[in-house]
Amino acid sequence: MHKKLVTIVLAAVLGAGLTTAANGQDQFVIGLSNGWIGSEWRTQMIDEATAAAKEWGKRGVAVTVIAQSSNVDVPGQIAQIRNFMNRGVDAIIVNPNSPTAFDPIFAQAKRRGILVISTDAEVSSKDAIYVGIDQKGWAMQSAEWLAKTLKGKGNVVAINGVAGHPANQMRVAGYREVFAKYPDIKILNEVNANWDEAQGQQAMQNLLATYPSINGVWVQDGMAAGAWRALQDAGRTDIAATGEIRVDFLKTWKENNFNSGASVNPPGCMASALNVAVLRLQGHEFKDGIFQGQYGNAIYIPIPLIDSSNFNSIYEKWKDEAGYISVSTAVTPQQAKRRYFK
Repeated sequence: MHKKLVTIVLAAVLGAGLTTAANGQDQFVIGLSNGWIGSEWRTQMIDEATAAAKEWGKRGVAVTVIAQSSNVDVPGQIAQIRNFMNRGVDAIIVNPNSPTAFDPIFAQAKRRGILVISTDAEVSSKDAIYVGIDQKGWAMQSAEWLAKTLKGKGNVVAINGVAGHPANQMRVAGYREVFAKYPDIKILNEVNANWDEAQGQQAMQNLLATYPSINGVWVQDGMAAGAWRALQDAGRTDIAATGEIRVDFLKTWKENNFNSGASVNPPGCMASALNVAVLRLQGHEFKDGIFQGQYGNAIYIPIPLIDSSNFNSIYEKWKDEAGYISVSTAVTPQQAKRRYFK
């Protein structure tokens, strides 16, 4: 695969550069590592994090971010992190391609006094923390919506993301746990469509052809738009299916009055992580008992749910944005300080 490497260096306060420390202001450099660029969601994630860095400038805190965003395997992403370390950053925020493979490099970063935070996918390293949604909880929330919409019975199929990706694995575990509580719900099949809209549409077409008795579809993220297109083409909008949080899908949802519900994984998760990072770099101490998750190092941010109860208000707020923009939230510095720090 041809690999593109995009390196962005953003000074959060124009003209401040690296001289603000001499003026008595806080000054931090933060590396952002993104190992996959297969969706606009990831681009929005980086954009929201850089915007959050700029907002710190209004508080008299100079935050410079260096973003490395490219399609890389695990060794390639480790190289990104090593590059940040060599450049002497104060913190690294990473959307990781593996939950466990980064343990050694994160340990090296900690020994150099670098704060490491993962987002969007949890990591096992005791030398890093996680700031983002509970991916398992994200899946459980929308799966519970689907189960209740089906009144606890019916045949469902699942369309998942990239096999083996840590976030995908947690999501699969989440919906399986929910559906297991409903003995009259049967999972007919589970397939992967790599978080790609076109592959999601093809997967849904194949599933409809194989299983004409489908009552519900649990599908992730952008693949939902493709799945719903296949359902429309087949005249099967009687099927309940989870949805998508992009503005273009919200418009289709409204136009067709879909029977849908969508958990929000906000691209602002990296901005939330950046705000936590700056507060920690300033010396604030975490509250006791704040960390959760399977590795005991996770700070979970809220997971909004879009369904018929709040759809119209969310639609009105986001309808004028570009179609590729996702509904998003971020934990502000004020919220982060109040919720997570002493």
